[in-house]
Amino acid sequence: MTTAWELPKMITEQKLVELLHQMWVIRFFDEKVDEFFAKGLIHGTTHLCVGQEATAAGAIAVLQPTDKITSTHRGHGHCIAKGADVNKMMAELFGRETGYCKGKGGSMHIADVEKGNLGANGIVGGGIPIAVGAALTSQMKKLGYVTISFFGDGASNEGSFHESLNMASIWKLPVIFFCENNQYGMSGPVTEMVNIENIADRSKAYGIPGVVVDGNDLLAVMNAVAEAAERARRGEGPTLIEAKTYRYKGHSKSDAKKYRTRDEELDWRKNRDCIKRLQEILIEKGLLTQEQAKEIEQQAKKEIEEAVVFAEKSPMPSLDTLEEDVYA
Repeated sequence: MTTAWELPKMITEQKLVELLHQMWVIRFFDEKVDEFFAKGLIHGTTHLCVGQEATAAGAIAVLQPTDKITSTHRGHGHCIAKGADVNKMMAELFGRETGYCKGKGGSMHIADVEKGNLGANGIVGGGIPIAVGAALTSQMKKLGYVTISFFGDGASNEGSFHESLNMASIWKLPVIFFCENNQYGMSGPVTEMVNIENIADRSKAYGIPGVVVDGNDLLAVMNAVAEAAERARRGEGPTLIEAKTYRYKGHSKSDAKKYRTRDEELDWRKNRDCIKRLQEILIEKGLLTQEQAKEIEQQAKKEIEEAVVFAEKSPMPSLDTLEEDVYA
């Protein structure tokens, strides 16, 4: 699959190289988490975004530092793309007090408000109305920031999705609704859950633009979000973007993926992988050599290995903190 060479005005060629590195960091982070869950060294549950790196990296790359995001249960990539510290993220998954939630929140509750990350959410569609609230704040206080809400294809059937799009469209709020359609809501194919070809077509019911992009094409994602963000900043209201992508792993750690074929998985990995596509175009354009690309990959892997060491050396929370940060 080809990628059109058209860059948003705020994206330099050097930034593309940095985004290749960022996508590798996201992938190696989640692959390492998968490894440790399999070994029983990390507890609870997790939802991995391996294969979907271009949606997080591309969408957030064109935002301004003051812009906000809301994330999902499959949110590690969003956190990293918004500037999260992978040491603190890994420590959180290891249950250590140096983690984002002091080891008490786990995979689905990472937030970094200072960086504009309003938090991952274990409730399907739970981040969508939060994003609308943030956008309303921006509008009423004239703060000028845009909020992007990430959610999966399954969340587009939730009431929170429809209520949020309706309110945001009426008030022309500066919010972008970004659907990561990875083809499956848990074990159900999207074709059995939605009776339309594109989830983005639901925008018509609310009088806002609906855009479908190849979610494994980093440049296509960036251009779609850049245009939607400019529209929002002009006071013209929200956009619904559907990025069609694919998760290589199961829904969660207990998913054996018996509902899809290995040939389908191989096709996505071999022919549509987002990292491979970006790397190939950077080499083709003369921005990287094969050797430099390999160095970027190895550096990203090293950063994740260092994050593991940081997490393993961090202390466990003491029993005295058991009732701290608990609200009744």
